[in-house]
Amino acid sequence: MDLKDKTILITGSTDGVGRVVAQRLGGSGARVLVHGRDAARGKATVAEIEATGGKAEFLAADLASLAEVRRLAEAVLARTNRLDILINNAGIGTAGAKRQLSADGFELRFAVNYLAGFLLTSELLPLLRASSPSRIVNVASAGQQAIDFGDVMLTHGYDGVRAYCQSKLAQILFTIDLAEELKGSGVTVNALHPASYMNTTMVRQAGVTPWSSVETGADAILNLATSPALEGRSGLYFDGQKESRADAQAYDAKARQQLRTLSLDLVGQASPKSKEQHS
Repeated sequence: MDLKDKTILITGSTDGVGRVVAQRLGGSGARVLVHGRDAARGKATVAEIEATGGKAEFLAADLASLAEVRRLAEAVLARTNRLDILINNAGIGTAGAKRQLSADGFELRFAVNYLAGFLLTSELLPLLRASSPSRIVNVASAGQQAIDFGDVMLTHGYDGVRAYCQSKLAQILFTIDLAEELKGSGVTVNALHPASYMNTTMVRQAGVTPWSSVETGADAILNLATSPALEGRSGLYFDGQKESRADAQAYDAKARQQLRTLSLDLVGQASPKSKEQHS
């Protein structure tokens, strides 16, 4: 794909694999909207991209707050009249046995890893549609666990690994569901597991010795974002650069509808009818 004059938003791109992806895309001629929480790291990432002749801007937002997710979307809309690629990469790992809550009172991993991307994508969909052909890439994981719709927020028997795996599978259900909605629009959406135990802060904080490089993960993300072979292909899950199969729940239409209805309720976009169903 010719990236000249393309505008790309990458969440969680001031560190780890997201930073490498941002650097490579900026170096290839794209205009990169860099997102993170830390202004100093954001400034450094922008400077690295500009040093290669690329164009970049930093947008700060804490994705543990839905209000900040909305502000991030507003900031994107204020800065550009097109969005060619959205990469939902930001996330938190498995570290910590204690259950934590987001600013909105939701289980933290579900909120940051899944719900923030669900809302951000929803807010930016009109721009992505107007910019078609465009792409959405959801950075998920091979670590997946079926969502328990009776206790999505894991109020009983909390486990950080389970919370992480559930949130990552939620991303894949969302990917397949959204692909159906976007058929014929020119917007494609795919998900992937970039690489196992990359050398990232997230992995090190989990107490795991990294055995994959962030460059390998970046290659896999860039494949979905830019490869001509993926043109027009949507609703897929990749393990690295190889098309694969996710957990069986991802292919359950009823589960995907349950997640969509719940997600709309949680972000406050639900219809009165679905609000009634979940009250």
